[in-house]
Amino acid sequence: MSRAMLYVYHFCRLALGGVYLYAGVVKSADVVTFARDVANYQLLPYAWNYLAAATLPYVETVAALLLLFNRKVRPAALILTSLTLVFMVALVTVLVRGLDIDCGCFNPSQGHTSAGIALLRDAFLLFPAIVTLRLSGRMSAR
Repeated sequence: MSRAMLYVYHFCRLALGGVYLYAGVVKSADVVTFARDVANYQLLPYAWNYLAAATLPYVETVAALLLLFNRKVRPAALILTSLTLVFMVALVTVLVRGLDIDCGCFNPSQGHTSAGIALLRDAFLLFPAIVTLRLSGRMSAR
């Protein structure tokens, strides 16, 4: 792997880890509010909203920490790439159904983030996720 690709890999790994660490920590600090945000999507049965809100931030946090500490990068990148895709599908359903909800992606005190803006942000976040996933295979071959 070239030196430039090595820098791209580490930048994407650290950026992805940093974003998801922030998101996970903020959501885990207020699980009740996050459960409300999950319920607003109207995708899960009522009780599952709390289950998702109680587990998702910790999955994000652990995967992010693995990326930041450069451990088990490929599985962590696979989890975060998959989560990003799931979030994008959920946001598309919100847009198609015409719901005006806060995405619940980050800190609720930051104000309302529309589904369209969140989808655009996730599309940009998908790039470092895919790069990290793809290049992590090359890194383990070294």
